[in-house]
Amino acid sequence: MEIVISLAIGVLFGSGIWLILRPRSFQVLTGLMLMSYAVNLFIFIMGRLWVNRPPLTLGTGTPDPSLFSDPLPQALVLTAIVIGFATTALYLVVMIGSRGLTGTDHVDGEESD
Repeated sequence: MEIVISLAIGVLFGSGIWLILRPRSFQVLTGLMLMSYAVNLFIFIMGRLWVNRPPLTLGTGTPDPSLFSDPLPQALVLTAIVIGFATTALYLVVMIGSRGLTGTDHVDGEESD
């Protein structure tokens, strides 16, 4: 199962890099989103997610860490999703403004055809 997840993360990240190298602004934006999804998935998998284990300790005494899941990767991914949504919205507004000013959606501002 680890090899499947590793390949999925690699394909997502590789596709994102390929799209970033494309000349159109929307493709660059899509590549950035794919790369952020790959990084989120990587953080999520590295956090050793557990099923049916509570994330917090509410009892007294010293808890056994093997009985609880780590809430930090979940919090990091949730924060990354919110920040990614905000930056995607910002990139989209900048992309629309650039298209209106230059008349093209190429990242360098000129058609190559």
